[in-house]
Amino acid sequence: MTIARKVQAVMEQSSWIRKMFEEGARLKARHGAENVFDFSLGNPDIPPPDEFGQALLDTVTTCGPGSHCYMPQPGHPAVCQSVASFLAEEQGVALAAQDVIMTCGAAGALNIMLKALLDPGDEIIVSTPCFVEYRFYVDNHGGVLRTVSSQADFTLDLDAIAAAINAKTKAVLINSPNNPTGQIYSAESLARLGELLAAKSRELDRIIYLLSDEPYRKIAFDGRTVPSVFQAYAQSIIASSYSKDLSIPGERIGFAAVHPGATHKSAIMAAMALTIRILGFVNAPSLMQRVVADLQGLSVDIDIYRRRRDLLCKGLAEAGYIFDTPPGAFYLFPKTPIEDDVAFVRDLQKELILTVPGSGFMGPGYFRIAYCVDDATITNALPGFKRAMEKYR
Repeated sequence: MTIARKVQAVMEQSSWIRKMFEEGARLKARHGAENVFDFSLGNPDIPPPDEFGQALLDTVTTCGPGSHCYMPQPGHPAVCQSVASFLAEEQGVALAAQDVIMTCGAAGALNIMLKALLDPGDEIIVSTPCFVEYRFYVDNHGGVLRTVSSQADFTLDLDAIAAAINAKTKAVLINSPNNPTGQIYSAESLARLGELLAAKSRELDRIIYLLSDEPYRKIAFDGRTVPSVFQAYAQSIIASSYSKDLSIPGERIGFAAVHPGATHKSAIMAAMALTIRILGFVNAPSLMQRVVADLQGLSVDIDIYRRRRDLLCKGLAEAGYIFDTPPGAFYLFPKTPIEDDVAFVRDLQKELILTVPGSGFMGPGYFRIAYCVDDATITNALPGFKRAMEKYR
């Protein structure tokens, strides 16, 4: 075989999200883009805030000698300090520039964290449904992804997490607001999770870390806020990006931050500074680092996503779909009217509607709708959603 067997196996299990995105391109070529309703990819469609364009222009025009040189591995010190200052306010814990490393998006942050922490055979616990790439990230660094079910409303099942923890557990990985469900984990559940991990760490004489994947943190609706994991547990590390809140996913800019009270903080930071280099990221893009430095806390108009959520939920409820209204992110995760979620997603394809089966997120019996699309796409797709449901009523 020309390519590695492991890579071949991953290709055969490749993401349903990408498969549906590719199917969308085929259908659009056949039927016209305006007649295909593509909810497959969480690709923000709202333009970045005006401040982003101005910051980009200012950064480019003020570049001088040394602006494009190598930098310290964690990133430009002034940028790390800017991120740390904002996180201190957001998380309610004092952070310094030395607690932050700039990365190639949240995916880059997660990968350097896992590379820094995992020995072969170490386990990472994650609640399902979850982002499917987690399995590949963990496996890529010699670990094993151990999945546990969430509660019926997709909140954390702490008993299931407790039962899964063993001598090989290195960390619990959470994602709130969650992809694909949009669920936000409460401050109470995070506090209880922190207490659980602290107790288990003492029992096993091994630190169990809490890894928090937070690219959707600012996309929360109805007055909800996303609680701080740093308030809940000292042995925690955050991965985040500016892809969703600033609508710049293609720029691949994000960060990792270690709780300043983490027992081995200095070692973890040094390890991540090494792994960002040996994994080939080397540094987060210099230009984008400087651009986002002064945009901390800024986001697109989140109410646009809230309005789209309400439009979609109203139409699907009237058509007979069953779902929990998501408090965050820009995904809806309804139940399928039949057990085979892949078959139902294919029924939707016949209506030229592209969604992703829940099986792609280790959540069979559901399907994901990414409503980061214009209002017309939602409105024009609703009759097709209704016809697909009527087939099973």
